[in-house]
Amino acid sequence: MKPRLQATLGQHLVMTPQLRQAIRLLQLSAVELEAELVTAVESNPLLDWAEAAPDVALPESADDVAPPEAASVPDDDPWAGSDGETWYERSGPSDRDDDIPAAEQVADGETLHDHLFWQLHLSPFSPRDRVIGVALIEAIDDDGYLREPLEAIAESLKPEIDAEIDEITTVLHQVQRFDPVGVGARSVGECLCLQLEAIVGDAPARELACEIAKGPLERLPRIGVSGVAAELRRPEGDVEAAVQLLRSLDPRPGAQIGAMPGDTFVTPDVVIWRQHGVWRVALAEGMRPRVGIHRGYENMIRGASSADASYLRGHLQEARWLLKSLEARGDTLLKVARCLIRQQAAYLEFGDSALRPLTLREVAAEVGLHESTVSRAIARKYARTPRGTMPLRAFFASGIDTGGGGEASSTAIQSMIRRLIEAENPRKPLSDARLAETLKASGVPVARRTVAKYREAMHIPSSQDRVRIA
Repeated sequence: MKPRLQATLGQHLVMTPQLRQAIRLLQLSAVELEAELVTAVESNPLLDWAEAAPDVALPESADDVAPPEAASVPDDDPWAGSDGETWYERSGPSDRDDDIPAAEQVADGETLHDHLFWQLHLSPFSPRDRVIGVALIEAIDDDGYLREPLEAIAESLKPEIDAEIDEITTVLHQVQRFDPVGVGARSVGECLCLQLEAIVGDAPARELACEIAKGPLERLPRIGVSGVAAELRRPEGDVEAAVQLLRSLDPRPGAQIGAMPGDTFVTPDVVIWRQHGVWRVALAEGMRPRVGIHRGYENMIRGASSADASYLRGHLQEARWLLKSLEARGDTLLKVARCLIRQQAAYLEFGDSALRPLTLREVAAEVGLHESTVSRAIARKYARTPRGTMPLRAFFASGIDTGGGGEASSTAIQSMIRRLIEAENPRKPLSDARLAETLKASGVPVARRTVAKYREAMHIPSSQDRVRIA
């Protein structure tokens, strides 16, 4: 059989630098995004700071008022919503509401374990699998790796649960689908392969990159690309492309999420207000791009020498990519936030007791995005609402079936438990069993141990410790 050239037509999705940049910007917090823009402007002469929008005083209450965009937003504002929705906030210390406790305006440090437990709580696990998932997450280190052997995790579950290794492995595979991609891996090779699998479509070099990650990855620095190509009997050009793909991945995915300093103030990413009885949302001022193309350097490209023109064109392309990524970030954040206020309008109106069950999967299906994209869009993002500044993740809650065929969120049930305890006779506090009976009579059947778990999560003492004689 003679060798021959043959052209084939196919569709491929490549993890381009632009796509990687857009994904990375999406998961940044407001503070991190500001630092990213400062670095970009300092390193790219084609980027320049845009003129800041004039300060506009906020109304005394964000409830049932129209936003001040009518006098402040130009007709061609590219960051206004479809209904002209936008919001300008004052900068500096005066930006904080006097009626919001200071503690609510300070960012609570979120650890990797907090982030994983939150996703576990929203995932459709059985009670048994959820316990296994908790044990797995507790064994994951700050870099995102599962360092303990599965046999040790099986022993830690006894005597409550006698789980086989295959059962634990099945739950682990579900945890490995959580954000950040690559978490729960037991080796660097497995971590990189998990990230490669998240690249949708038949990406070129993906299969070869995974083969390298599982095999000669550790020897790559010593034997080089040519040595790997000889070992795998693959063309050196293909191996080079696969290695470049591997280098674009993150070998420490857990390091993406860490505790913020305790004195870091929250910068709202979106603002939610009610106008004529309708809840609206818009990007906060800081979330609209404050950088633009430096027109002076852009005009110099035409008259520059070939070397200078090539240099400027490269930076111009990078600047345009950044602006497009910022625009995509804002569009995605708005799309998710609008879905949240549609789903949780009652929560904004009446508080925790009206929070309905909502998962990442439901939001992803409604807005047409992947679950991991929604997770990145809400990670460390905050909304300024009439009820104070709150994280976007507060709009999500797992559900418990009620007697009437509906569902009640865990947050709403906690609110009901708190109200019952606040109204109890201090001389005869309600026990967890009595609280469970009261909730069941109200159409919310929950077990006594579930009530105890929610009570402890709210840092409420047991009935014995709540007894007051006087």
